[in-house]
Amino acid sequence: MSKSQPQKFGDLAPSEWPGERLGLPAEGQRSVGRIGRRFAAIAIDWALASLPAYLLIGGPYAAWWQLAIFAGMQIIFIPTIGGSIGHRLLGMRVLPIAGGWVGIWRPLVRTVLLCLVIPVAVWDSDERGFHDKIAGTVLIRA
Repeated sequence: MSKSQPQKFGDLAPSEWPGERLGLPAEGQRSVGRIGRRFAAIAIDWALASLPAYLLIGGPYAAWWQLAIFAGMQIIFIPTIGGSIGHRLLGMRVLPIAGGWVGIWRPLVRTVLLCLVIPVAVWDSDERGFHDKIAGTVLIRA
């Protein structure tokens, strides 16, 4: 069996680097955003969402408000500035695999899955979480 022509789904050869199958470079600009930057970006976004949730709203439902604010930030900023505030501060962007504008539905689907947490923990060899795979997006270095 030839490595370049897989016979069935399970025969697909592993990527040499994250993003190779997507036509992205191994490193530098337009390469897949790595896990360290991703965790730092989500920590920034989560901290930014916690400020109004706990300082302005507070009370027993502050954690739910934090999640709602976090989700709102994702849904608003991904289509408008190309990523969340954390993504942009750390030099990353969310792009659709098909090219063009990310639109409204991709950030919405991506965010709902991101808020469920488990899809984020499931990765492929391109270091795309399940939330990115379902939404048809990839997080790259800008």
